[in-house]
Amino acid sequence: MAKPATEVGGIAADRLRSIIERIERLEEERKALASDIKDIYAEAKSAGFDTKVVRQIISIRKKEPAEVEEQETLLDLYKRALGM
Repeated sequence: MAKPATEVGGIAADRLRSIIERIERLEEERKALASDIKDIYAEAKSAGFDTKVVRQIISIRKKEPAEVEEQETLLDLYKRALGM
């Protein structure tokens, strides 16, 4: 009994092709989104905002409040230990 034409070496070629194509589409979407984000940072900079600080705020907003509080406490402790 012969294997179906869509199976090569035990691999379902159509399924593999579908997965690869979906990943490629998502990679293209990610590239477009990265470009859009870069444009927004440029807009923020031209509006007078410090983009490093904007990035920090975005990072903080992704975290749980308890994690942010712990990091801020440690930062304060370390700064005091260094006399800052």
